[in-house]
Amino acid sequence: MSLEPLFLDFTDCFTECDRESIDSHPNYWYEGRCPQSGELLRLPRTRMSEDLARGLMQYLAADDFYDREGKMYGILLVEMPSGEQGILKAFSGLLNGCSIVEGWVPPIPGRDRVAFEEARTLTQLEAMKQELIALNQLPQRQEYEALFREFELQVQVLSDRHRNCKQQRDEKRQLLCQTLAAETLEIALEQLNKESRLEKSERRQLKRQRDETLQPLKQLIEAADRRMRALKQRRKELSRELQTQMHAAYTLMNFLGKSRSISSLMPTNSIPTGTGDCCAPKLLHYAAVHNLKPLAMAEFWWGPPSEDKIQGEFYGACGDRCQPLMGFLLSGLAQNPIVSNINEGLTGGLEAQPLLPTSNNISCGTGILPVAGGLEAQPLLPTNHHISCGTGILPVASGLEAQPLLPTSNNISCGTGILPVTQMLPIIYEDKWLIAVNKPSGLLSVPGRYLENQDSVFSRLRNLLLDSLNLTVVHRLDWETSGILLLARDKETSSQLRQQFAQKQVHKVYEAVLSGTVKIDAGTIDLPLWGDPENRPYQQVNWECGKPSVTRFQVMTREGNCDRVEFLPLTGRTHQLRVHAADVRGLGIPILGDRLYGCRDAAKRLHLHARELSFEHPQLGEKLHLQAETPF
Repeated sequence: MSLEPLFLDFTDCFTECDRESIDSHPNYWYEGRCPQSGELLRLPRTRMSEDLARGLMQYLAADDFYDREGKMYGILLVEMPSGEQGILKAFSGLLNGCSIVEGWVPPIPGRDRVAFEEARTLTQLEAMKQELIALNQLPQRQEYEALFREFELQVQVLSDRHRNCKQQRDEKRQLLCQTLAAETLEIALEQLNKESRLEKSERRQLKRQRDETLQPLKQLIEAADRRMRALKQRRKELSRELQTQMHAAYTLMNFLGKSRSISSLMPTNSIPTGTGDCCAPKLLHYAAVHNLKPLAMAEFWWGPPSEDKIQGEFYGACGDRCQPLMGFLLSGLAQNPIVSNINEGLTGGLEAQPLLPTSNNISCGTGILPVAGGLEAQPLLPTNHHISCGTGILPVASGLEAQPLLPTSNNISCGTGILPVTQMLPIIYEDKWLIAVNKPSGLLSVPGRYLENQDSVFSRLRNLLLDSLNLTVVHRLDWETSGILLLARDKETSSQLRQQFAQKQVHKVYEAVLSGTVKIDAGTIDLPLWGDPENRPYQQVNWECGKPSVTRFQVMTREGNCDRVEFLPLTGRTHQLRVHAADVRGLGIPILGDRLYGCRDAAKRLHLHARELSFEHPQLGEKLHLQAETPF
């Protein structure tokens, strides 16, 4: 394998004192169990790999080619057969529509074998998408709505007139009964009854005219809706079929030299879209194919925020796409002493060594790192973006040998997922059927996918309560949102409470501080929200696919350049209040601290708090009104 002489300057911003701390204990482990032996295999994310990744961030920041879309990027520090170290870099999915970009690790092989079927299916999916848009924008829908409103207005006007006429007839009947008698009274009353019958006939005739006018349009719209449901179902089936073919064609290799398809490594019928396209599998597969020994890896998000991903933040292997592949991908990889020591419960014995040259003769900001041994300084990275089959591997300056890293403490999780209750939760209400807690910001409602995200309200209560077998979280609060969270202690209570939430019988009040000021004091925001399945949980306003989402708001106080607002959500969509606040068609001002939806102000937390919750106790039949004081 030939390597381009492209030397990194990711370390040119370090000072001499930095270098002694570069090889500190790992901040994260990529891990999985060998399918054959069951041995726990690990690859660290070290301080050095993070620092190298930050150098890649600087490179990305200098070129707007990488700012057009948000995605995961990763680097893998490897040792080549010659003993020289190098760095592989990869991106997830496609980079501006390209799967192969010079200087980056190429995609996992196999996609070319289904290229024709992929192109054909994508054409079909696009055609279905356009038909769905056309059906959703059917002119008859607007015509129906306009006519329906017109008839409703006519019916209302007619009803108001008939109501006045009836009131007049009732008064006239009383007067006739007082002034007339016998046959004369009977004739007069019959005349009034005749007027009443004529009005009823008039109302029936108007409704009949309405139905005759609207029925053809309604039938056409219902047929269009049926077609849309069929198209959506067919799109799902086609997408699933294509993914199945692609995952069967995708072939991964591990460090034992064994190859297996992605479909054989993932649970049956549960392969998420994009499996195999993430950085970690691409990097490890490439290293195995080219006989490179991984030493450390780091993945980070770059570009516009998405879901819970923030630019420049490091993230571990995704639980649904990458984690199931880790055991196979790491099989055959000789475990570094740091891994062996941890697995065997050993400590100490080896000192961390700096992996950087000790010379201070480094020019900051030039993009060039001088290389010992007579080699001329070379540019950091290729600056063009021509599509090619480039190797994507970058050697580190010679003489920088990998040293084993040791943890600085023995406080290592055994992987059980059981967490000690380190912090008691404020209990707002408790009886034998339910519990309401005041969830702090920065704590999950339920456990996350990764081992380090197991701490949650649910986990703490499960460990604390003796009768927690049937404990369930009835609703959710975002990780950054504080406030009242309701849990049920038995299945019947859980079912009844969920039903109240579903039927909008629960009254919720939130308090928030906006990162700016709004022009009106109160109002209602009605913006349909939609979550792109490929970009969850990030929500956006979508008039075609969005679900109805309604929020009432009231400005409580104006505090300098920020407004304190009370929100009353009438629906319960994901991130509803956050999007309704941030979107220009809503308040147009993000909630303070909401980096996901555009707040750039410095804030220690998301300033959103679930302050009040009112509902009927499912067992006692009493109205409960719970309150939690706003902490900001």
